[in-house]
Amino acid sequence: MYFDDFTVGQEFEIESITINKEKMLKFAQDYDPQPIHLDEDFAKKSKFGVVIAPGIMSFMSVWAKFVESNIITQQFIAALSFRVDWFSPVFADDVLKGKATINKLTARNRYNGIVEIRITVTNQEGTLVMDTTTEAVLERRVG
Repeated sequence: MYFDDFTVGQEFEIESITINKEKMLKFAQDYDPQPIHLDEDFAKKSKFGVVIAPGIMSFMSVWAKFVESNIITQQFIAALSFRVDWFSPVFADDVLKGKATINKLTARNRYNGIVEIRITVTNQEGTLVMDTTTEAVLERRVG
């Protein structure tokens, strides 16, 4: 979709994703090698009792489903920013579901504009896991 096709308040459901433990551990090993993400013995002593998914991996898992939905993919130029607020841990086998809402539209010039996209993510129990905001630069319909 082009910048011009969006309206403030518009919503999109994002396909759910199940967090695979092997992928979670591999991601943690490569990008966030903290004991809470990798070490079962360490995690048993934590308030969670088991290893938890790296937060950025949880975000990227939902973001990938959003990108696959092809809502912004074809006219995407660049991301300006993103912010993630985490509220609940994500565990192996959790099922994450997202809802994208268009919060703000800012025309930059006749060629592109900024679409502010808020994605809220819940787990299989309906618990809010994270709340994210991304500013994406998208092409405008030139004509």
